[in-house]
Amino acid sequence: MSTHRNSLDQAHSAYLRSAMHQPVRWHEWSEEAFALAAAEDKPILLDIGAVWCHWCHVMDRESYEDPTLAELINQHFIAIKVDRDERPDVDSRYQAAVSAISGQGGWPLTAILTPDGKPFFGGTYFPRHERYGRPGFDRVLLTMAEAWTTRRDEALESANSVIAAIEHGETFSGRSASLSPAILSLTIVDKLIESAVTQFDPRHGGFGTQPKFPHPAALDLLIDVAARTGNEAAREAATVTLTQMSRGGVYDQLAGGFHRYSVDERWVVPHFEKMLYDNAGLLSNYVHAFQSFVDADSARVARDIIRWLDTTMTDRVNGGFYASQDADVTLDDDGDYFTWTLAEAAAILTPEELAVAGPYYDIGELGDMHHNPQKNVLHRKYSILELAKQLGRGIGEVAALLQSAHEKLLAARRQRTEPYIDKTIYTSWNALAISAYLQAARVLELEEPRAFALKTLDRIIATGWDAAVGLAHVIAYPETSANGTAAPRYIPGVLDDYAFLLHALLDAWEATASGAYYDRAMRIAETMVARFYDTTGGGFFDTESTTAAPLGVLAARRKPLQDSPTPAGNPSAAAALLRLEALSVPSEFREKAEYTLEIFAGVVEHFGLYAGSYGLALELLLLPPVQVVIVGEGSDARQLVAMATARYAVNKQVLHMRPDQVTVANLPPALAETLPHLPELKSGKTFAVLCKGNSCLPPTSDAEKLLEELNAQL
Repeated sequence: MSTHRNSLDQAHSAYLRSAMHQPVRWHEWSEEAFALAAAEDKPILLDIGAVWCHWCHVMDRESYEDPTLAELINQHFIAIKVDRDERPDVDSRYQAAVSAISGQGGWPLTAILTPDGKPFFGGTYFPRHERYGRPGFDRVLLTMAEAWTTRRDEALESANSVIAAIEHGETFSGRSASLSPAILSLTIVDKLIESAVTQFDPRHGGFGTQPKFPHPAALDLLIDVAARTGNEAAREAATVTLTQMSRGGVYDQLAGGFHRYSVDERWVVPHFEKMLYDNAGLLSNYVHAFQSFVDADSARVARDIIRWLDTTMTDRVNGGFYASQDADVTLDDDGDYFTWTLAEAAAILTPEELAVAGPYYDIGELGDMHHNPQKNVLHRKYSILELAKQLGRGIGEVAALLQSAHEKLLAARRQRTEPYIDKTIYTSWNALAISAYLQAARVLELEEPRAFALKTLDRIIATGWDAAVGLAHVIAYPETSANGTAAPRYIPGVLDDYAFLLHALLDAWEATASGAYYDRAMRIAETMVARFYDTTGGGFFDTESTTAAPLGVLAARRKPLQDSPTPAGNPSAAAALLRLEALSVPSEFREKAEYTLEIFAGVVEHFGLYAGSYGLALELLLLPPVQVVIVGEGSDARQLVAMATARYAVNKQVLHMRPDQVTVANLPPALAETLPHLPELKSGKTFAVLCKGNSCLPPTSDAEKLLEELNAQL
């Protein structure tokens, strides 16, 4: 490897630091880089990627590590490299720009910009030499450099038209529809459910054909509607999808956790990278499916996801969830860490173990991977019962052999070189994981995940929140080498960071009954409204308004509506405000949430599967809030909590409190008006209070009666 280092040796992003030895004179996204482009009158070569992105590393090796090509780039361009996880605000805008230019986006994103950052050409992966029917990257770069020199007017005209397209595509004002329950209860949510059910693959689960991605927000919407209304089509789409995913190779059958997506319709062959946000969303899905349909396998998968996150993706000492795990160790393998040949399995397992593990995981001579047909992606072809019948053996015997085979295969895999883990801690993704852990901890009665989630939340607040400055997007970077001595650059939080953290704080309040979490949520909500809400057109921008001149296309204002793949910022913010409004005295929160949802009502149905978070927020708006407060300790309280948490409902809050916590000072205003004055508090009995909207039922200590009342109110 070259000893030369470019300026990325001062970066803290793992993706940027992976390029610090390249001969390209890379710059981070900065005012200095744009000033240099203006001073030298050079166009900018923008590369946006991620440390987990396979084709980003391919392009790095083929092109950016090539000294000849690097010389061409350094002569004609100012090169800027961006980590899309670190700078989602930059990525989202240039993705929109490149989609407008080429018809598709993705990573690596490659764009040619004017010195002030306006794109006039773009695409994704470009091969170093002409192949795949695509021009070689050197020819592309020389053509763009020549265009900037000799046909600048055309380049500027193209850039301006792209900017206009971005701004038009992000403008939703004037496209509103009435938000009256009579209309919406029969239209928008129903149409979103209909869109999902229509695309549902009843044989393999999932939606559409290959490739198949998980859609956590859409799955939650399906589960909620199925549990609340008895919609069998919605239930089937959710449960079959969750079952088939967990049986497929997209699920890591040994360690737990889900890969990013499947390249085939059967969920067998995945892209092997694992993302925190996918696993947080899917953990919530499996917990909610268990809540609603009492499916034991959903509970098993949820515990397995937690097991993988706990052992691989968490800072156990300080709190915090890591961002991602790579698919590959080198560019020459393709998921080799996760896959097995029959010979590899046979070398580890006894003949008896292989006789059951082979058919169970579909390990054969002919595997699933194109680069090495002997490599098998482990997936469950049969249930244990089906396998026992096929082999003519007892269920207990088969289960025991599978357990020992599983332990041996996992232990052997751990001896392999593990793909890189990006230990960056992002506020938004951590907030999703905190919420999922707290939900799982309550439903599955798990203490350790609850404690770790709260530890992580406390770290984010202590490290990333400053009432004067705002919320940080990055809480911590991976440890870097001795040369990475620059202090980490503060990355301002985007709308997702605020909205997701609000939900995590409210989930923590429900988990602990600590008024401190509710108070913090109120402060952050007020800041989110002040800094992101559009007081003129309604809705939330994804970035703060600022007096500083924004770089590149950051001047384009966006109001994110589409789940891609994390929940969209606007419906997530609206939902958080609605959850807060249900607990506080009448405030402006509901009005802003309603107007936010209203401005998108005329277009949202066209987003289908990608509008699940909007559907959930809309249900929060239209359905009266249902609150269950359990006061007391011991087994009687645990039984009441179990009844209260049975069945997922987006509009339900469950709070378990000790008697000493039921004080006006500790409670949100809506509950402080009622709970401290209940006569039952003086009796010393454990009891539950069920409230819907603005009225409450008499307290009860009968768990079965509580369940009956709750079912009637939901």
